[in-house]
Amino acid sequence: MLTSEQIQQYYDDGYLVVENAIEAAELTDLLGEIKSWIDESKTHTEAWGATLDGRARFDIDPKDHSADNPSLRRVTSPTEISDKFSDMALKSTMSEMAGDLIGGNGTRFHHSKVNAKLPNTTTTVKWHQDFPFTPHTNDDMLTALLMIGEVTLENGPLLVVPGSHKEELYSHWEDGKFVGKVSNEVESEKCQQFVPCIGKPGSICFMHSRLLHSSGPNKSELPRYLFISVYNAEDAQALSPNPLPSKHEGALVTGIASGTVRLTENNIQGNPPNK
Repeated sequence: MLTSEQIQQYYDDGYLVVENAIEAAELTDLLGEIKSWIDESKTHTEAWGATLDGRARFDIDPKDHSADNPSLRRVTSPTEISDKFSDMALKSTMSEMAGDLIGGNGTRFHHSKVNAKLPNTTTTVKWHQDFPFTPHTNDDMLTALLMIGEVTLENGPLLVVPGSHKEELYSHWEDGKFVGKVSNEVESEKCQQFVPCIGKPGSICFMHSRLLHSSGPNKSELPRYLFISVYNAEDAQALSPNPLPSKHEGALVTGIASGTVRLTENNIQGNPPNK
């Protein structure tokens, strides 16, 4: 599916953008689902719906949202409510490419979401790594970000630090609380030489779970829609609960189940010790 050169680029840089990965008809189906959810959001003034753990499925930005200016910013586990999104995550070109990059015996699905940045909304994501949110016995994990619409420099693209997946796992804690971002010191030292991941609809950015990344606000009139699916090696055992639990968690999308658990050395900050 992917060339050896593309796979090597992913190993070297920690990310890979594949253009024209998904057919236009498939994108049209996914975009139609998103637009229906945005229309539904106009009738709500707060988050609504429910996922497996009881949290809201549809999240809006209260600072920006109104019926005239909807700001639906996330749909959690869309694979549970849409066959189109389920097929894309579990049995598509995207899942096959994820398997190529993870390698080994096979690849499993972990969780998914749709992240939306509607025109002129202020939603941002601070610098972080994904692995501290989803620690496993090995770090052969990646995130696939499918660009359902065009992603430009102006509409809040993913920003990545090439090669940072080869460095340490940084603390995402502050004052004894998990804050989901690296410290200001790490950001100043490690996150200044970044690359934007932009592309036409149908492009996919694959990103290693250790890679430092962030994104800014949408400063344009063009909406930014990403379907984000996380995959792990079939022999990676989760060390913490799934942050976005799904009935599809653990589904084998490529390869075979080895029946083994592989361990690799990683150091990651956990709950602070009691004083």
